[in-house]
This record gives sequence, C-alpha cells and structure tokens, in this order.
Amino acid sequence: MNKTELAGKIKLLEGLTEDEKSALLGLLHEQKKYGLIWEDKPEDVEQKLEDELPILKEVKERAIISDDPSAPNHILIEGDNFHALTALTYTHQGKIDVIYIDPPYNTGNKDFIYNDSFVDKEDGYRHSKWLSFMSKRLKIAKQLLSENGVIFISIDDNEQAQLKLLCDDVFGENNFVGSYFWKRTSTPPALSYKIRRKLEYILCYQIRDIAQRTFAQGFVDGGDAPLLNSGNPLNILEFPKGAVHFNLPDGNYSFKDTYKIKLLDTVNVVNNKNSNYFRAEGNFKWSQINLNEEVNNGTYFLIKSKQFSIRYQKSTKATKVPSNIIDENVNVGTNEDAQKEITNFNLSQSFDYAKPTSLISFLSKMPFWDNNKIKILDFFAGSGTTLHATMQLNKDDGGRRQCILVTNNENNICEEVTYMRSKKVIQGYTTPKGEEVEGLKNNTLRYYRTDFVPREQTNKNKRALMAAATDLLCIKNDVYTEQNTFGGRKLKPNAARYFDNGKTQMLLIYNELAVEAFASMLKEMEVEGKIKIYVFSNNRYAYNDNFENVLDKVELCALPAAIYDAYKKVLKPQKVKENVSQESISEEYVFEKTQGEIDFSEEGGEQ
Repeated sequence: MNKTELAGKIKLLEGLTEDEKSALLGLLHEQKKYGLIWEDKPEDVEQKLEDELPILKEVKERAIISDDPSAPNHILIEGDNFHALTALTYTHQGKIDVIYIDPPYNTGNKDFIYNDSFVDKEDGYRHSKWLSFMSKRLKIAKQLLSENGVIFISIDDNEQAQLKLLCDDVFGENNFVGSYFWKRTSTPPALSYKIRRKLEYILCYQIRDIAQRTFAQGFVDGGDAPLLNSGNPLNILEFPKGAVHFNLPDGNYSFKDTYKIKLLDTVNVVNNKNSNYFRAEGNFKWSQINLNEEVNNGTYFLIKSKQFSIRYQKSTKATKVPSNIIDENVNVGTNEDAQKEITNFNLSQSFDYAKPTSLISFLSKMPFWDNNKIKILDFFAGSGTTLHATMQLNKDDGGRRQCILVTNNENNICEEVTYMRSKKVIQGYTTPKGEEVEGLKNNTLRYYRTDFVPREQTNKNKRALMAAATDLLCIKNDVYTEQNTFGGRKLKPNAARYFDNGKTQMLLIYNELAVEAFASMLKEMEVEGKIKIYVFSNNRYAYNDNFENVLDKVELCALPAAIYDAYKKVLKPQKVKENVSQESISEEYVFEKTQGEIDFSEEGGEQ
C-alpha cells in the first residue's frame, strides 16, 4: 500500500478527531528515506503561541539615538528567540543578508536549557531536544534571508554532524558553502589523553546556489601576473593596438629565439605601447575570447624585458578566496582575545565563551565584500559581539550596515551584558586600566521586548493587534520619527499616527472611520513619493475605493491581515475555540465600531 492509499484510509477512520487525523497524516508525510529522524519534543515557547501572537514593544528609555540623522538603526530584542523570529517574519522576511549564530553546543554541561531545565548528558532525548529546538528556529531564519543571504553557524563536535544534516534538510544540500575551521585557542587544555582541541566548526549555507558567487577575505596585493603557463597548450592570440605596454625602447621588434613567445608579426612600439595589431604564439592561459573581455574591462599587458615574457595587469583589484582555516593569518583572534575584549567593558557578569569581534567582522564581509549596506542578524546574541563588529566595520569603511540582536534575559544577560556592552561601544568607555576608548557615535540602538496579544481573530483582538503593531511597522519600514500633524492638522493618536524621516512617510489609521477624512485631505496635498498607509480592516480590504483618486500618492495595506499572513507561514494552525459564537463576535464588532469618534483638532490648535 502506498502513502496515498494509506492517507485515504486515515481520513475515513472513525473514532478520531480531525486534529488526530491531521497528526497521523503529518507523521505519514514526514517520513524520510534519508536524513535525520528524531522525536519532536514539545517546547513551551512554541505552545504559548497556540493562543497568543508575538509583537515587539519598544523600551524607549533605553534607546541610544545618534546626533547623525543618517546613522543606521540597530535593534536589540529581549525575549525568546522563537518569539522574536516569528515577529521578524513580518518585518524582515527576505531582507536579512547575513545571519551569524553561536547556539548552545549541547555539551551536557549546563549550556542548553529546554523548557526551563538544563539538558544533561544522561538525558535520553538530549539530541532530539536540541534538533527540535534548532530546527524550528532555522526554518524561520531561512524565511528571513534575502535572495543572496548567507548563514554562518558556530558549533563543536557535540552536534556538528547532526547540524550538518539538519541544515542540508532546511537550506538544501546544494546550498552548502562549506565548513570553516576557526582557531578557538592557542593554548588548549591538556586534560585529555586523546585530543587537544584547538578548532571549532563554522558551517556556512547560502539561500540559493550561485555558482559564480565570490567569497573574499580581501584583495590580492597589486602587481602583474604571467599570461604564460608552460603546462598550457600552444595557442595564438591577437593583441589589439595599444593593449601592450613595453619597458623597452621604441622601435620595431621581430621574433627571436630568445623570446618566450613567438611573434608572428613585427611589433612597432611607440611611446612604450604597440602602435599596431600583432599576433603571438605561446602557452597562454587565456583564449582569445577571454583576452578580448579583459581588454574591454581595462586589463592591459606588459613586456618588461627582451625575453618578451608577456604579463597582464588588471584595472581592478582581484579578491582573495578565503581558506577554510580562520586564524591569526587572516587577522582573526581567539577566545582569549574575546575574553580581553569583554574584560575591557567592566560588565557586571563574566562571559566565558564569547567570540572575538574580528571573527564576526571576517565572516560578515566574506560574502558581501563589495557591499557595506547589508542587514545582519544574530538571534543567539549573548554578549553582543555581532553588533560590536558591525559598528566597527561601519567605522572602518564608512558603511551603513544594520544589525539585529536577539537574546533572552536569563540572569539579566540582555540588560546587564548585551545592552550595556552595546551602549558603551556607542558612547565610549574607560577600560579597567584607565584607557579611554572613543565611542562609535554614528550608530543608533533601539531596545525592544517581546510582548503578546491574543491570537483568536475576534474583532477586539484584531484591534489590539493593530494598536500593538506600531513598533513592528516602524521596524519594518525603518522609520521612527513621529510627526504630530498630518497635512497641517494635529492628529488624535487613537485615530492615527504619522511618521516621516525625510525619506519614508508612513501613516497608520487605527480606526476605519477616519479613512474618508484622510482620503479627502490627500486630494489637496502635494506628496513627494508615496505614503505607506496601513489601515485597520476587519478583513483584507484596504479601502482602495476611498483612496481611488489618490492612488498615485499612496501604498495601501490592510492590517492586521498582513501580519496574520506572515505568522501563518511559521505557526501551527490554531485550534478552533468551540465556546466562541459568531454572534458574540459580530455584536462586539458593531459595538466597538460605533464607539470611536474620529476627528481632528483645529488646525494648529490643541486636542
């Protein structure tokens, strides 16, 4: 019997609820011929979202705002990373370029907590719990990556093999870039009689297979390179007029036995360049097509001596493809260096397993060596190294990279370590030795906590989600500057809020009764670009008819439907509540709708 026939029989079984049938069908289709199979272990943070939806709520008193209005906005989220990642599926789906994570290694030595309990070496479900934990988060992370996105994951021997198979399944085996080996320490402990571990793994996957994509650790030093290679077959190339530079006197040159190439034409050199087209035979590395492309790209050729050994010089710098060994040879530090960095901040807590900023900088630049405006995410943020590295990179090359950190607040780590380190990096600090370190002031940091609203889609809950979505929308559109007026008239916050930072305009309409008033105002307004308008709707209707005459000025979105749609991609379907009647929902909707009186105060006056 095949799976299709078996699935049909399951659907006809009596005595089972629809949920039980769905669970059986899920198990049937999840079976694999090859790969990891583990027992999925329920997780409290996931079960919480059966009845609630996560949102992000700003802790405004912890914001660190740069005087530079163009400074990148970085985000620190305090909360469980499963909840935070779910919220980010609405704000950042397909927008993250680099993810770096340093998850718990599951050593059994109190480094991995599952459902509020440490997982020790004797736990029979130790690996299953870790795989369940990681799988849920990596699947969401995949949705956040941009079309050129890359993820780096630090790991050691405890879960490296399982992680590789898991990532093959989540990201695709063809998208595996490789395993890098980071030199974690120069002085490994000498307690083992079998192996002294100096290296840790860093697995790298890209979101899609890009055959010709270049990872780079920097640029090749300047200079020229030989066009000849004795191992290549003989080939004839034609060199255009002016393509070859000569360190020889001007004049005519014909073939001699002492030449490294065989000249098939006499070369006339004027002002140290060939004034005529000529052909040559030799063991050339390139074909004629390659040569023509290089000439069009500005590459020129050199003949430095009477041996006529031809070389080439590219007009742009060539990149160095990185080795799979990451150590001091590429200016990356060790765990000992990370400890020194942490000590300099004089924090209230120690942090034994931080990564050095040089490692995160190196990894972040490798896939985006030619782009310094990327978005970086670390959802196991720990001590905040990833944000520190991002801000330092921005200072070094004038970039505008943005970074999102997520960490829980177990033992106050988010407040006392992650936040305090980031604050000191931005504002400047004094080391325990009395050294003054200048702050990286051209950065803004905003602090958020995960919060929750009821998941059941009653009208009351929809309005609650709409009201709570303001911070999500500011993050999504990277616009935080609120204006008290719109079109010269002061707004009532219960009706609408307006944000404008000079680049992006965003209007949030919380009560649909205000729609017509805004549509009428927009007819008379001159608008540069388009205003993003998010309007409350009990369904998916964004009031396009009301804005029909100003559609060239606006981008409309109905909320909270757009948020529900994003969350639906990562959350399990909610069980239907049998005790909620459609009549009560309808009455509630009518009652609330008739309550709100939406108006504007007089122009220039107070509410």
